[in-house]
Amino acid sequence: MKYLIKGAAVLGGAPTDLLLEDGAIAEVGTGLSAAGAEVVDAAGLVALPGLVDLHTHLREPGREDAETVESGTAAAARGGFTAVHAMANTDPVADTAGVVEQVWRLGREAGYCDVRPVGAVTVGLAGERLAELGAMADSAAQVRVFSDDGKCVSDAVLMRRALEYVKAFDGVVAQHAQEPRLTEDAQMNEGELSGRLGLAGWPAVAEEAIIARDCLLAAHVGSRLHVCHVSTAGSVEIIRWAKSKGWNVTAEVCPHHLLLTDELAATYDPIYKVNPPLRSSTDVEALRAALADGTIDVVATDHAPHPHEDKDCEWAAAAFGMLGLETALSIVQETMVDAGLLDWAGVADRMSTAPARIGRVAEHGRPLEPGQPANLVLHDPSVRRPVDPTESASLSRNTPYAGMELPGRVVATFLRGRATVLDGKLQ
Repeated sequence: MKYLIKGAAVLGGAPTDLLLEDGAIAEVGTGLSAAGAEVVDAAGLVALPGLVDLHTHLREPGREDAETVESGTAAAARGGFTAVHAMANTDPVADTAGVVEQVWRLGREAGYCDVRPVGAVTVGLAGERLAELGAMADSAAQVRVFSDDGKCVSDAVLMRRALEYVKAFDGVVAQHAQEPRLTEDAQMNEGELSGRLGLAGWPAVAEEAIIARDCLLAAHVGSRLHVCHVSTAGSVEIIRWAKSKGWNVTAEVCPHHLLLTDELAATYDPIYKVNPPLRSSTDVEALRAALADGTIDVVATDHAPHPHEDKDCEWAAAAFGMLGLETALSIVQETMVDAGLLDWAGVADRMSTAPARIGRVAEHGRPLEPGQPANLVLHDPSVRRPVDPTESASLSRNTPYAGMELPGRVVATFLRGRATVLDGKLQ
C-alpha cells in the first residue's frame, strides 16, 4: 500500500507532502503525485515521528481482564505511538527470556505497534537477587531496558550490580524511585492536605533520596540510569545536578504529573490514586520547566489499566494507576505547546527521538526524511473535545480525564508505512 500525505506541517513547519512506500518514506516535497497511492489530506495537521513510550503496562500475561497486548497496543496506536516498552510486572513476571519473548511475539501478532519488553531487574520483583538480565538481552526480544517498576530496587548493592551488569550489552536500569520504609501505607502526597484528609502521606524525600543514591551509583560504575516517573521539584534539582556532572542519567515525566495536582485527592475518588502520587502545583510547574529545558528527557505514559472493581472502592483499597496512552499527546499539547514551553520539534524529541534513543529502538524516533522508516503520526492541534472513556481501545476505563476537554486529536498513525489508524479509527 502506498500513501501520499498531502500538506502536513512536518514538526509544525511549512505544508509538505510525504510519499510512503515499501515501509519507508520514499519522497518528501511539495506538489508530489504518485500513481496508485491512497491520498491522505493532511492540511492543518502536524506530522511527527511515531511516538515511543518507555513506560507502558500491558498486563499480559496474567491480568488479561485489565489489558492485553492487543488492546493496549491498539490504544497506543490511537494515541500516535508506533513503539511501546512493556513493563515487567506481569504474572508471571517478565524476568526470564521465555516471558519477554512471549510478550514480544504477542506484540508482533497484534501488529498495532512494536512492543519492546522491559525485563525485571530482580527475580519476581522481590528485590533479592538479579534476574536473567543477559539471557533477556540475548533473547529474540533483545531487551535493553530493565526495571522492577511498581517496586524500587532499594538494596544499594543489588542496584550497583544491576548497573554494572547491563554495561556489557548497552542496557539501562530504569528505577522506580520509592524508598519503601518512608512510604509504608502511603496514600497521597505528604502535606497539609494529606493531614486534613486523613490519608497517609507520601513524602517527596522518599523519591529524591533514591534518585540521589542511584545517580551516585551510576556515576561510580559508569553505567546508564533512567529515572521513572519523576514527580517532585527536588527530584528535578538532583537530576539537573547529576547531568551537570556529565553523568549518564536520563529521566521521564508522566502526562498526569504535568497536568493534575494533589488537590484532586480531596474528592476521595480513587481514579486519582497513582504511584508516585499527584503532587503540588509547585511540583507541576517545576516538572514542566524541566521538560522544557531538557533536564527531563522524555514524556512516558505509565499507562496502568485496571478493571472496574480495582478502582470502584474506597481510596485505601484501590489500586494505584491510570490510563495514559490515548491522551498523552493532547496533554503535552495543553501543558507544553499551548503554554509556549515547547514547539512541535521539541515534542518530537521528548516523545519520539529521546525515548527511542534511551530504549535503543533503532527504527523509531527517526527524522521524517527520504529513506527513513515510515513511522509517523498526523495530529490535528486545532480541535478541542471532551474525553469519553467509552471510546477507548483499552479494556479498562480508569482515566482521570473523563469529561475533561483536551486539545488535539490523532488523525492517523503509520507503522512502517502501514496505517494502523486512519481518520481516528483503528485499521
